[in-house]
Amino acid sequence: MSAITIQQMADRVAGLMEERLRIRGAGLAEKLRRGGRRLPRRVRLAAEALAEAAHRSQNPKLLLTLDEGAVAEAYDICLRHLAPMGAGMRRRNFVSSVVAQVAFGLIVVVALVIVVAKLRG
Repeated sequence: MSAITIQQMADRVAGLMEERLRIRGAGLAEKLRRGGRRLPRRVRLAAEALAEAAHRSQNPKLLLTLDEGAVAEAYDICLRHLAPMGAGMRRRNFVSSVVAQVAFGLIVVVALVIVVAKLRG
């Protein structure tokens, strides 16, 4: 795996972090420093490993010491978490959110009606 490939992987993950999590920064390491706590632990560790690999790949001697399998696995973990959802999944999530809000509102209104009825006798 070449240094360019590893850098492209890191740039892709950084772009997805900016797109999905709205984290600004110059590169993957900067974005992890600013908003890495918003990622699950496993994804954060994989992203940190990918950022470290991207940094080490700039030196030709250190590039030879990188484990290509581990870099590819870290990239896959990050992509699986950060890949954008499809339109159908977004629509389904939106509808379920609206239904949950309406149900919660109804529960609160019914509870208030019961409390008012009890107080009035």
